[in-house]
Amino acid sequence: MTGPETGDGIGDPIQHGGNLSRARALFGQAPEPWVDLSTGISPHSYPHSPLPGNVFARLPEVASAEKLKALAAGAYGAPSMAHAAAGPGTQILLPMVADLVVGKGRAAVLSPTYAEHARAARLAGFEVLETADLNRLAEADLAVIVNPNNPTGRVVGRDELLALAAIMRAKGGLLVVDEAFMDVSEASSVADAVDAGGLAVLRSFGKFYGMAGLRLGFVISHPETVARIESRLGPWAVSGPALHVANEALGDSQWRQAMRMRLKEDATRLDALLAAAGISVMGGTSLFRFIRDPRAQAIFRHLGERGILARRFAERPDDLRIGLPGESDWLRLEEALKTIERAK
Repeated sequence: MTGPETGDGIGDPIQHGGNLSRARALFGQAPEPWVDLSTGISPHSYPHSPLPGNVFARLPEVASAEKLKALAAGAYGAPSMAHAAAGPGTQILLPMVADLVVGKGRAAVLSPTYAEHARAARLAGFEVLETADLNRLAEADLAVIVNPNNPTGRVVGRDELLALAAIMRAKGGLLVVDEAFMDVSEASSVADAVDAGGLAVLRSFGKFYGMAGLRLGFVISHPETVARIESRLGPWAVSGPALHVANEALGDSQWRQAMRMRLKEDATRLDALLAAAGISVMGGTSLFRFIRDPRAQAIFRHLGERGILARRFAERPDDLRIGLPGESDWLRLEEALKTIERAK
């Protein structure tokens, strides 16, 4: 489907959350500053140390990049640093990973989900099937599963994923598991199983660490696959500032554990506010809540008129995704939700 939410062609970028310019155009009288709840990005950024004075003047250090790979392997459960490639955000990595499959046939994406996977597969030359039937993915040469899913929070079990990876491997295909929200999930990662082949795992740094603007993501896969990705990325794929921040953050297991608990508490608090407004949560993760409600468009407008941006989906008008407010924004959201019944 094309249109304002999905893009108008194969190569067009798809509309996502975080577009405050578009929100201001839709709700010109809304109070500023906006409260942006349209993304799944943590409102609690990692408290990194000050950047070195020369970090913008020098090329990124090879030693820092190697350290990052080692830390990422440890944090995400990869067999070794040779199984991890770092790039400037998983968005850049999507078409590179899709292009790894020799002989572009059919790609299948477990849907509804993050729409860029289907677009990246089309850009790589695949015919794309978007399906809610997990069994259909075995028919494809490239299979894509976001786990846990964005926006529904659906989780596919480890055994099912590994069985599908084996099918892909046997026919020279590839299963891509996007674990962008695995940091806040109780589900089992499959990053430790990539050595067998036929499997690539994507991990996003910025969502959990509240630093999406840093642009950092990882592919975890067989070392031969990783080498192919790195050859395409070329040298200095990760900026010096990103290396400084991520090397601290990925090595800080104490902060990671504490933040998981804090985000769970935030999600419970958000659920309570939504329930008080008569809005039922259908799924999601502790970084965002998924709502399916016939009033979804009215709720979107009600919040937008009050300077609060949720994520709606043109192709699924009953669905909304709402992220976590920052500490100073809870009261504003609560006040808006108190009058939500007027939006019926």
